[in-house]
Amino acid sequence: MIVDCAIYHHGRRTEGPEDLSDALDLARAEGDAFIWIGLYEPTEQEFDLVTEEFRLHPLAVEDALKAHQRPKLEMFDDSLFVVLKPVAYEAESDVVTTGEVMVFIGDAFVVTVRHGECSPLAQVRRRLEEDPEMLRHGPTAVLYSIADATVDHYLEVATELQTDLEKLEAEVFSPSGGGSRHTASKIYTFKRQILEFRRATGPLTVPLTRLSGSGTAGARVPFVDEKAQPFFRDVNDHLARVNESVESLDRLVSDILSAHLAQMSVRQNDDMRKISAWAAMAAVPTMIAGIYGMNFDHMPELHWLWSYPAVILAMAALEFLLYHLFKRRGWL
Repeated sequence: MIVDCAIYHHGRRTEGPEDLSDALDLARAEGDAFIWIGLYEPTEQEFDLVTEEFRLHPLAVEDALKAHQRPKLEMFDDSLFVVLKPVAYEAESDVVTTGEVMVFIGDAFVVTVRHGECSPLAQVRRRLEEDPEMLRHGPTAVLYSIADATVDHYLEVATELQTDLEKLEAEVFSPSGGGSRHTASKIYTFKRQILEFRRATGPLTVPLTRLSGSGTAGARVPFVDEKAQPFFRDVNDHLARVNESVESLDRLVSDILSAHLAQMSVRQNDDMRKISAWAAMAAVPTMIAGIYGMNFDHMPELHWLWSYPAVILAMAALEFLLYHLFKRRGWL
């Protein structure tokens, strides 16, 4: 469905004809104007009119309709196609969710297609409409603002993940929480969320590098103003910080998981030592009682008056010695 459609002239929103073809012709005729159409999860039939009027490439249209794309930048004869993956983090459930924003820019037009609930488009449009000086730079300003808002939110998500990871780390190494059988599952789930975050941030480096003019031989990207390259470099720098944070988080989670497994192994060894110590202490009186329970006629001290108290006393003394021996060695 079409969420919003407007013509911007000299950076200000103006009313235009409802027909897309007439609106595009009007924007091109005015020179310093462009049309911006925003769509939310459009169907093929809904997108057909936009595809026809703006001559969008069928491969890019297919990607925009099906979604589930990696962040990328593709150049066609009549348009530039950019895919971004906004991210949201629900701290209460520790779940990272991603959406998708596809941006088509060309001669005097911008088409944005949104999939999922994670999207900065509404805020970007509102902020740009409040800043005509920025918006008068045309489709390039829209693309930059969307990329900048997406990456800035990456930084916020990375900070929230870092905070929750510190809490998880404190829980793992606490005297009581580290031994929970659900701890390993929580760590692994957290690692999966970081992986989902990385799928959004990692592939975006190449498109931003090309937009910033730092790609192969500094090749210019069509439909993007060269004067915007320093701004895209700034966004790319922020993205590099995000990727460094993601790498750091991933390594730290792996270290925490390894430490937790080692901690569990040590605790199991302690339990086995305690069980072995108690078993050894139980074996001594069992052995003595077994010997004197064989009912042979000729056994030492069998008819001695103090045999029974002496055997009981010997059992108690051996148990006492074994207990203190194991206790001193840390087995009990």
